[in-house]
Amino acid sequence: MAYKIDKEKCIGCGACAEACPVGAISENDGKYEIDADTCLSCGACESTCPVGAPAEA
Repeated sequence: MAYKIDKEKCIGCGACAEACPVGAISENDGKYEIDADTCLSCGACESTCPVGAPAEA
């Protein structure tokens, strides 16, 4: 199952996007979002995020 970013927790730092091996994470209005069709569910974003915004959907 793909990951999803909690926009209320997201601080817009971009650490998750840098960690994503397939480029499934992009910025939108200062917050980040994950393309569920591209996400590999590897967990790289979750382990890199300083506030724990990404989680399995």
